[in-house]
Amino acid sequence: MIRENQRILNSLLVVIDVLVILFSLVLAYYVRFKTTIFGPLGGSLPFMHYLIFTIVCIIPTYLLLYYFFGLYKPFRNKSSIFSGSEDIIKSDIMAFIILVAILFVIDQPDFSRIMLFLLSLFGIIFTIIERAIVVLFLRFMRVNNRNLKHMLIIGDNELAFTFAHKIKSKTYLGYSIDGFLGRKEHLGKTFEGIKFIGTFKDLPNVLKSHKFDRVVIAIPLQYYYHLNEIVDACEEEGIKAEIIPDYYKYLPAKPSVDMLDDLPIINIRYVPLDDAFNKFKKILEDYFVAIVAIIITSPIMLITAIAIKLESPGPIIFKQERIGYGGKPFMMYKFRSMKVQDEDEEKSQWTTEDDPRKTRVGSFIRKMSIDELPQFFNVLKREMSVVGPRPERPYFVEQFKKSIPKYMVKHQVRPGLTGLAQVNGYRGNTSIEKRIEYDIRYVENWSLTLDIQIMFKTIFKRNENAY
Repeated sequence: MIRENQRILNSLLVVIDVLVILFSLVLAYYVRFKTTIFGPLGGSLPFMHYLIFTIVCIIPTYLLLYYFFGLYKPFRNKSSIFSGSEDIIKSDIMAFIILVAILFVIDQPDFSRIMLFLLSLFGIIFTIIERAIVVLFLRFMRVNNRNLKHMLIIGDNELAFTFAHKIKSKTYLGYSIDGFLGRKEHLGKTFEGIKFIGTFKDLPNVLKSHKFDRVVIAIPLQYYYHLNEIVDACEEEGIKAEIIPDYYKYLPAKPSVDMLDDLPIINIRYVPLDDAFNKFKKILEDYFVAIVAIIITSPIMLITAIAIKLESPGPIIFKQERIGYGGKPFMMYKFRSMKVQDEDEEKSQWTTEDDPRKTRVGSFIRKMSIDELPQFFNVLKREMSVVGPRPERPYFVEQFKKSIPKYMVKHQVRPGLTGLAQVNGYRGNTSIEKRIEYDIRYVENWSLTLDIQIMFKTIFKRNENAY
């Protein structure tokens, strides 16, 4: 019944998606050719020309991409009504690129690319709204005890109770926990109104006498030798068995699994930038931002170089060894803001607010973060990224990795000119523990959107701890 409902829902979604695409086409055509926003009126292909191309190419392309990006998977476990938004954006951007390529191949120079872009833009907006409405409707049904899935939990420990509590507190997920299986001493007892309906040995009989959609196994690690018989009993009745591993606390929010031959390997930490496509996007972002930033700030860098040279003897660019991606050292560039000092002292001293080593020009450029501008060249050399955890000197890395848990996790991505910790005020003489907390959050939750937010905050938010 549940699977049949999912098929009906998917069919309805496909129909709604087609209507959204057609509506986006009409709106895009009107904005492009019936208004003067994108130029004077007239000189366009007939609407029927665009409609035929939409039916033959655009709709199939969108629906296929929506399928491949998982937009027709069940909505039940969505944590937010906008959970699929990123996949919708990816699908529509990919569709736009593919359709432009098709137009080039079939030689259609008169087909408006602006209209196609507007269709994609409106498609993103309306599809996100459509999916949010669908999720809200399904949540309303489930809160009112409709479209429920029935669940059995095998376990009578803290893990099982924690899971049950989460399911009970999130009624919009649409699960009804029909019972626990546990040890004999728990028979007849209840937890949050859920009854123990049998022991572990009763599993085959319980499965025969009840209709469960899901069986969740939440047993301690020492009882894992029972897993084979539990799974076999579930499969005998054609019921899907799922395991909450007792070591779940060590797993990331988004666990990923690699395969070594035929053996699955669970990654303890999810790093989005390990994904090849994400890595490619990050590289494009770094090169684009670095090149634009160097062009825009070149007059500032030239004036700064002259001012440094006039004020004090020594090199204009200060090179300092830092620890970067994979724990490998590199030479980070900065405009020199201090008098030339002993190399051994420089390796192990923090900069303080009224540091006597700073020059007058140095104080100003540090306050305005101008001293960091040469690091855009580190970005072009692929030693750094525009956004990422700030790199530290080897001396302090050796200290911190012994005293601060998970300190070295930050080195699983390239260091940045700015980062999540810095835009949240953790720069200079502030808590290293809080800085690492933000760095790890960035490593595990990277996205282009997050990078853009950090860049904007870096530009517009003044940091009082910069000195």
